[in-house]
Amino acid sequence: MSDDIFVTKPFLPPLEDFTPYLKQIWDSGVLSNCGPFHVELERQLADYLEVPFLSLFNNGTIALVTALQALELEGEVITTPFSFVATSHAVLWNRQTPVFADIAPDSLNLDPERVEAAITKRTTAILPVHCYGNPADVAAFGDIAKRHNLKLIYDASHSFGVRDTQGSILRHGDLSTLSLHATKVFNTFEGGAIISQSAKMKDHIDKLKNFGHEGETSVVATGINGKMSEINCAFGLLQLKHIDDAIRRRGEISLAYRTAIDMIDGLDYLDPALGGARKNYAYFPILVRPEFAVSRDDLYHKMKAKGVHPRRYFYPLITEFDMYKNLPSANSTLLPVAKKLADQVLCLPIYPDLDEGGVTRVIDLLRPK
Repeated sequence: MSDDIFVTKPFLPPLEDFTPYLKQIWDSGVLSNCGPFHVELERQLADYLEVPFLSLFNNGTIALVTALQALELEGEVITTPFSFVATSHAVLWNRQTPVFADIAPDSLNLDPERVEAAITKRTTAILPVHCYGNPADVAAFGDIAKRHNLKLIYDASHSFGVRDTQGSILRHGDLSTLSLHATKVFNTFEGGAIISQSAKMKDHIDKLKNFGHEGETSVVATGINGKMSEINCAFGLLQLKHIDDAIRRRGEISLAYRTAIDMIDGLDYLDPALGGARKNYAYFPILVRPEFAVSRDDLYHKMKAKGVHPRRYFYPLITEFDMYKNLPSANSTLLPVAKKLADQVLCLPIYPDLDEGGVTRVIDLLRPK
């Protein structure tokens, strides 16, 4: 297994660079409860991402659950079937009903037309995902949400550092959430964040992530323990020093894949322009078309047998899981694009430590023999 290549690998800076941070934690005795590293990482991340207010969380799922709670929603939330299941689980955790709409064939993001067609009197929010870090159609969703008086929450788990022509993609909607999990472009081992647009909302979110406490003697909401530890925050501060180099290396790998795939019939990749004005190269999905030499699953198993482990992100669709498949909106006839692309997609390995030999090994397995 030592020479196996997996779809991702956490970026780890030199261990000796982390030791001084640990020494400070040991000296202070502060391990959690929004200590000095927590405060500093929130500040530095808000600056780096160019967002007004950022609240750190212990993971991205709790961040998304809390974002939905913070907006005090009921009823139906329209979202995508083409995502990791945490997106729809967060809706259920808040006792709301997920309603699934189809995706656009070019971006694999929620299709605004299909979303607008799914709105009913019970709809209270839209929850798009910036899939693979490629920005959703924020202008269209902003317009739909405004005209129908709906809340707009972006699951931006894949979108650390992504910008459109006007700035951070995280500035859109009522709230956006990030995952800082080990598999993400920027990681804090485990972690997440909510980006909000006002000091009042940040204060509300910060109370919710700390059991709903307001001071020592008052509890004002049914909060949760969503705080990030000082060790995770310290690691995040160190990671920030390396993030630009990590994204640059991801971009080099992406270019190598695109150059090779241009010469292989039956394989497609998403238009690089979809990634925004500043991309983060979080994933490299390819689409294995029917005219390719073998099926997507045959290619997947062939690569695994050779020690290269791509992933079928996202397959199966959320709507095919037992707990969702009986929802009216989960009917596959309503989601033809998502169903088709879930059967074709394959995400190739991409991470900063993947060297040229590894990239060549992946590419060689894509070529029909």
